[in-house]
Amino acid sequence: MSLSQSSPSNRTAARAGLLESRVCPRLARASESDGFTLPELLVVMLIVGVLAAIAIPAFLSTTAKATDVSAKELARNAATTAETIAIDHGGSYAYVTLAEVAAEDRTIPITPSKDHAYLSGTTHGENEYSVTATATNGDELTLTRNADGTTTRTCRSPILKTSCSGGERAGW
Repeated sequence: MSLSQSSPSNRTAARAGLLESRVCPRLARASESDGFTLPELLVVMLIVGVLAAIAIPAFLSTTAKATDVSAKELARNAATTAETIAIDHGGSYAYVTLAEVAAEDRTIPITPSKDHAYLSGTTHGENEYSVTATATNGDELTLTRNADGTTTRTCRSPILKTSCSGGERAGW
C-alpha cells in the first residue's frame, strides 16, 4: 500500500515521523539509542565538579561563621551582665569575675564544652572589663570595655587559625 492509498490516520503518522526526524534529529536518534554518549556524561560530570568546587568552601565558611555567632551572643550577654554587676557595686567593674557573672546570670555557661559556646574568662578593673567567650570550634571572642567607655571586639582563632574573618585574629 502506497502513501497515497493509505488511510488518513496512517498518512498523518507518517508525516509526523518525517517532520520529527527533520526538525529534531536528536529525538529521532533517541528512539534508536538507549543512553547517553561518553562525551555527554563527561560534560555533566565536569559541570557537577565545578559546582561542588564552588559550593563546598562556601558551605564550610558559613558553618564556621555560625559557630562564632553563638559565642558572640554569649559575649554580648556577659557584657550586659557585667554592666548589671557594675550598677550593683556603685559603677565599679572590679567585681566582674567569671564566678560573679555566672552567679548573676545562670544562663551563661562557664564549663568548657565542645557542644556549645561558653564564657571562658573575664578581666576587670575599676573602670574597665573584658569578657571572653569560646566557640565550639575554639575561636575566642572578646568584648572589652575600655576605661574611656569605648568597646572593642576581637576574635582569636588559636586552633583553626582561619575562622576569624579568614585569619588568626580579627574584629567582629
